[in-house]
Amino acid sequence: MYTAVDHAMMGRAIALARHGLWTTTPNPRVGCVLARDDAVVGEGWHQLAGQAHAEVNALAAAGERARGATAYITLEPCSHHGRTPPCVGALLQAGVTRVVAAMSDPNPRVAGAGLAHLRAAGVVVRCGLLEVEARELNPGFISRMTRGLPWVRLKAAASLDGFTALTDGRSQWITGPQARADGHAWRARACAILTGIGTVREDDPQLTVRDVDGHPDGPPADWAGPARQPLRVVVDSRLEIDPGAKLVRGGDLLLVHAVDPQWLRVGPLAEKAQRLRDHGVELLALPGSNPVGKVDLHALLGHLAQLEVNELHVEAGARLNASFLREGCIDEMLIYLAPMLLGVGRGLFDLAAPTTLEGAPRMRLHALDRIGDDVRILARVEPS
Repeated sequence: MYTAVDHAMMGRAIALARHGLWTTTPNPRVGCVLARDDAVVGEGWHQLAGQAHAEVNALAAAGERARGATAYITLEPCSHHGRTPPCVGALLQAGVTRVVAAMSDPNPRVAGAGLAHLRAAGVVVRCGLLEVEARELNPGFISRMTRGLPWVRLKAAASLDGFTALTDGRSQWITGPQARADGHAWRARACAILTGIGTVREDDPQLTVRDVDGHPDGPPADWAGPARQPLRVVVDSRLEIDPGAKLVRGGDLLLVHAVDPQWLRVGPLAEKAQRLRDHGVELLALPGSNPVGKVDLHALLGHLAQLEVNELHVEAGARLNASFLREGCIDEMLIYLAPMLLGVGRGLFDLAAPTTLEGAPRMRLHALDRIGDDVRILARVEPS
């Protein structure tokens, strides 16, 4: 049985972990609170991959007061040498006598071994307190460790009648400034942002994180770590991108295509490919077999997981949105609805009409919030 103090301390640990929403990739977001006699003696959160984990930061803050304390940790402490030494050893050396973890680590290199090591050393161990809240901190890390795929979030903005733009493509601005800033905050927590060639041609986007200063999901005000921009990914089956596009000039771009590599050795496409590489663009050929001539989206997600992408943020047009949905590549949708009606226009998805209501793709409403004058919907895709 967990006490009210246990719940309060773990709640604080989860709040600390949220400080790392934008910074910890590819590591999970983790918070830790050390308490003795119902009082906090030290706390910490994991800030950057390669730096101290949450437990080590909390132990450093507690010093000798950690001896005999309870450690409340949002994720099972690691028991292996990775970028840093194992946290289990640090907890034992500090004399912590009780450990409460919100959830076990899905990483196969840990997967219960950390808790087992603590129990074998005589530490009282409990696991599962506020597990649902803890899992929400790290959907991407959990997905990559258990499925070998990133967590895919599709973001779009639309009118109340479901149109993302006028018939001529104009869409600036359907939503208000608060919703647009909130969308950038969701970009900031992603490891990669993806769009399609249609969006690049029409909007010439940058796909960067902007306008997030002071957002509550960001690091604390005294954060002095480096700024992080997610990897940018463009799906461009026929390699049609203009080498002068903003995305190309910005560098750090993965351009995924379905062109036979032999056509990139000679001729006009070879010249374009070299110009792109000269700008620092990485070209990746992932041709699909069904449909032919398109990028294999499943192979792309697998490749991104190998690059340690936890959360993939998709901002694309109706066609690519529909391809992601049809091929079962979306985990959740982040939809902003503006209080306006367009009557006609461009839709969210270029999908064939279902013949029955039972055959329509189904979502599970996860969260509903008002952002400025707009409504933000977070919906999880139901497995078919």
